[in-house]
Amino acid sequence: METTWRRPSLSAEAPQRPLARQHSSPYANGYLSSTKTCQSAETTDVALRKPTMKKQPPGSVSPAKRQIKEVKETKITINCVTFPLPGEGPEQQLLKPNEWSYCDYFWTDKKDPQGTTSVAGFEVLLQKQLKGKQMQKEMAEFIHERIKIEEEYAKNLSKLSLSPLAAQEEGTLGEAWTQLKKSFHDEAEVHLKFSNKLHSEVEKPLLTFRGDNFKKDLKKYDHHIADLRKQLASRYASVEKARKALADRQKDLEVKTQQLEIKLSNKTEEDIKKARRKSTQAGDDLMRCVDLYNQTQSKWFEEMVTTSMELEKLEVERIEWIQQHLRQYTTLRHETDMFNQSTVEPVDQLLQNVDPAKDRELWVKENKTGEVRPVDMDI
Repeated sequence: METTWRRPSLSAEAPQRPLARQHSSPYANGYLSSTKTCQSAETTDVALRKPTMKKQPPGSVSPAKRQIKEVKETKITINCVTFPLPGEGPEQQLLKPNEWSYCDYFWTDKKDPQGTTSVAGFEVLLQKQLKGKQMQKEMAEFIHERIKIEEEYAKNLSKLSLSPLAAQEEGTLGEAWTQLKKSFHDEAEVHLKFSNKLHSEVEKPLLTFRGDNFKKDLKKYDHHIADLRKQLASRYASVEKARKALADRQKDLEVKTQQLEIKLSNKTEEDIKKARRKSTQAGDDLMRCVDLYNQTQSKWFEEMVTTSMELEKLEVERIEWIQQHLRQYTTLRHETDMFNQSTVEPVDQLLQNVDPAKDRELWVKENKTGEVRPVDMDI
């Protein structure tokens, strides 16, 4: 009996089977579609669901009836990536439930703000990393401006502490005034120390965290995933080409079969045999192309999960690093307030000891010109 190709019949939950030829069908009709099933494969800390092939039920018909059996579409291909249609097939479970992980929410592409081109979901994740790097840089610039303010403030306080204004005040009030001016100098030292620590413990770490190599690493991720998408697009193009070739062979076989019914001849029968062989070959080619497409999509799937989780880890590290050093800022600020308070305490004590009577006594003792009072002159 002649060999011809027909769509393999597998149950919805059957695992992938080796490609094989089937017999007894007069000719092939329809084409092969691809879907996904789930197999476990450990990648980082989650179980990956690896797409495999799920063959559609046969769509061949007998020459007597020549009725095309409709096959319900259960999936759709968008930008060369195949997705299940809503409501078709079992519900897909999240890879990392309850975590809002990157690896579960960036599979589809989105339109750019202008709506002219599509942006891959992975590209959105990369842009998030680049934006985080920019935010980190701007935070460092902000802290630098704070340092400049502290330095200028310290400089002005120190300069003010040397002012000769009211330097001639005397007594206990004069001592308190002198201490107040000295406290300006002490406070200037505190703010200068604060600015130095801000530079070494906050600004510098923010600037040096993930240097120039970080962007290079992101480009490597970008190129790797982009290459896989290009391979997937190439595989998809091969599937479409093979699908068209099969449709052409099937049409040719049907035409020759109709000719055979109209007029029997050895030549026509030989033509049908050749058409059957070509249909079988076209069907096998389509199966091979679909298998290669699914393998490539499976590889892209795994790399997307692995890489997106790596980007997720990098984002957590960035946020925790910034949090750590901003908390260091608040710690230094509290210390500055504490030290500033210590510079004011002597002033408070001396102001409490100000005594107008004592000041008058001290001034009199230092400036008196004589204790003998004048008296009336005698006649």
